[in-house]
Amino acid sequence: MARTPSAAQVLGHVVLVTGKEEYLSARTVASVRDAVRAHDAEAEMAESPASDLTLASLGEMSAPSLFSSIRCVVVRGLEDLPDESVDGLLAYCAAPADDVALVLVHSGGQKGSGVLTKLRKLGPVTEVKSEEVRANEMPAFVSSEVASHGARIDSDAAAFLVQAVGTDLRSLAAAADQLTNDFHGEHLTVDKVQRYFGGRAEAKSFTVADAAFAGRRAVALEELRWALDSGTSPVLVTSAMAASARSLARYLGAPRGARDADLARDLGVPPWKVRTVRDQSRSWNPEGIAAAVRAVAVADADIKGQAHDASYTLERLVLTVAGLRESR
Repeated sequence: MARTPSAAQVLGHVVLVTGKEEYLSARTVASVRDAVRAHDAEAEMAESPASDLTLASLGEMSAPSLFSSIRCVVVRGLEDLPDESVDGLLAYCAAPADDVALVLVHSGGQKGSGVLTKLRKLGPVTEVKSEEVRANEMPAFVSSEVASHGARIDSDAAAFLVQAVGTDLRSLAAAADQLTNDFHGEHLTVDKVQRYFGGRAEAKSFTVADAAFAGRRAVALEELRWALDSGTSPVLVTSAMAASARSLARYLGAPRGARDADLARDLGVPPWKVRTVRDQSRSWNPEGIAAAVRAVAVADADIKGQAHDASYTLERLVLTVAGLRESR
């Protein structure tokens, strides 16, 4: 089903929403409601938990009223549908009312899977899956969001957006919407994404880490002070430092001549960052990285143990890491 279905696709039909990703499920429900309202601004909206559903209550929700014959009915928590209501719901879904859009929401898991199997066999039922998006699938989600707005985004730009904004789907979708509106009709590159989102807390933390592991002591300290002054949590900085150390260690252990795409997957970094890791690795060896990892662990423990001055702890960490690199 398209993100914004037509009234013809939902009225007289049943939309079965399955999966654990709540944001995607909520968006599907909203799209059905929007389609019904676009068809009839006076259409009535009804909602019920499946645990309260009976054939009588379903009939009441789907019956025409004095104000409108068009209705959208949402039934949530389908996994909690009482056994005695299963046959009635299946009978309705086999021949739904022409002027009603019925949305059934199942939150995932095995509970209620028998009902799902029977519903999937009915002609009027269309399933929309809201499967969880794994971390390595986030850039693809961003690309899909951008494409839905009629635009294109480079894979490295999508990966940077995930790094800058985080893995909350709602935030990523909003960021994609903002970018496609502000760069209307333009191809989205890393530079354009950085222009808008390079100042986010996670991105600032990785800027500090990149400078420290590159041995650029003054730059790292300047970026650190800017990050902390703008509200970046100290634990985000130690997390970024730890991630950079892991990426370097994996790179040094990777087979020579591997493609950047394969390296990105093995290192756990976006493709555009492979070059950064490669450049940094020229001045590091396993012993230096091991020392850096220990320094990061000590700083992280100090900060989480409520160190008296987190900024001093992080400055000392930056200087230590930069010094380890310079001594190679």
